[in-house]
Amino acid sequence: MNGTPGRVFISHLSAVAVFDPGGDQVGRLRDVVIALRTGNQPPRVLGLAVEVATRRRIFVPMTRVTSVETGEVITTGLVNMRRFEQRPTETLVLAEMLDRRVTLVETGEQVTVLDVAMSAGRGRDWYISKLFVQKGGSGSALRRRRGETLTVDWNAVTGFERPEDQQGAANLLATFEQLRPADLANVLHNLSSKRRVEVAAALDDDRLADVLEELPEDDQVEILGQLREERAADVLEAMDPDDAADLISELPEATAERLLDLMEPDEAEDVRRLLTYSDDTAGGMMTTEPIVLEPDATIAEALALVRNPDLSPALASQVYVCRPPTETPTGKYLGTVHFQRLLRDPPFTLVGAVVDTDLRPLRPDTALADVTSFLAAYNMVAAPVVDEDDHLLGAVTVDDVLDHLLPQDWREGALHGEPRGVDPAQVRSRLHGT
Repeated sequence: MNGTPGRVFISHLSAVAVFDPGGDQVGRLRDVVIALRTGNQPPRVLGLAVEVATRRRIFVPMTRVTSVETGEVITTGLVNMRRFEQRPTETLVLAEMLDRRVTLVETGEQVTVLDVAMSAGRGRDWYISKLFVQKGGSGSALRRRRGETLTVDWNAVTGFERPEDQQGAANLLATFEQLRPADLANVLHNLSSKRRVEVAAALDDDRLADVLEELPEDDQVEILGQLREERAADVLEAMDPDDAADLISELPEATAERLLDLMEPDEAEDVRRLLTYSDDTAGGMMTTEPIVLEPDATIAEALALVRNPDLSPALASQVYVCRPPTETPTGKYLGTVHFQRLLRDPPFTLVGAVVDTDLRPLRPDTALADVTSFLAAYNMVAAPVVDEDDHLLGAVTVDDVLDHLLPQDWREGALHGEPRGVDPAQVRSRLHGT
């Protein structure tokens, strides 16, 4: 196998590019598929789980791999694009072996698997050869040696043949640290239910909130239901209020009420307010956290707020000018300043001097069809929502509208990487509420 080292630690292959012989990228490596064998025989590497451009995971047999380096993998170019489905006899190295607690045969000590190495055999056969493990656990002797790491042969440990009841996730998450929330959601969606919950539990609140927003509703409910209620409330607080409201609306009423009671009062108030609106109206789709400024704020101040990396591009596209207070539901709405206008005028200019008052805001009971028409007619990616007294309630963005126009299971299709055309008749029925 030209250009292939004798041994490769698999965590170093996470997310590396996979190329065909012509140098065109096939996708990125997400995991290595192996088959455990009886006795002390090292597991055989069956192939690679590769994520292609459509976010579908495909299976690339090792017989189709011509080169494996820590920076790239090269295939023969003959790749089956059918979606990868894990078989019961197969094990995913990154998803299922990292963080496992296994036992050293010689001493009986328990160790944690930090990494797994595969080595090339004859032809294009690969086998799991080494484990990089860390000692640690209960007992005074182990505490004295806690943190000691060592590399051992595969047959120097036992314990992979049994299911792991309490498997950690720190090392798995380290391999996916740089993934965008939508890509990490794809990883979670493809894990087993047990492993998905373990990995979700290991994420910090903000990261988990971002990932939950990208998952199908069934996965969201499953993960939230496995968290302690206090932590579930913290995660809901970290989510965008409209996404938190959508998730809470899927929970049993008693559970939803307990979680709302555990949330910070101001965060819970925003979510409760959103829950009063029908989900196919501007009020049900809006976020309660747009950029709001008083008229005597400067363009420099507005641009500083727009730079916030936590804002979606749609919310960062414009700021809303209101009389104080500036927390929604806020003082009287005066108008909108678009991002392009902020770039055209001097930083010391007051936003009140460049506010656009021509476009009327939406009412919270504005139907989905009318919200869609408004955004399309005026080439907008966001629009303000006000009450009958012109108090700013929030803003509805184009991504929220698309969530309601697309089929209910569109996220699941996207996470599986299946191409999903939008049925015009289905869109029309959603627009007209039929």
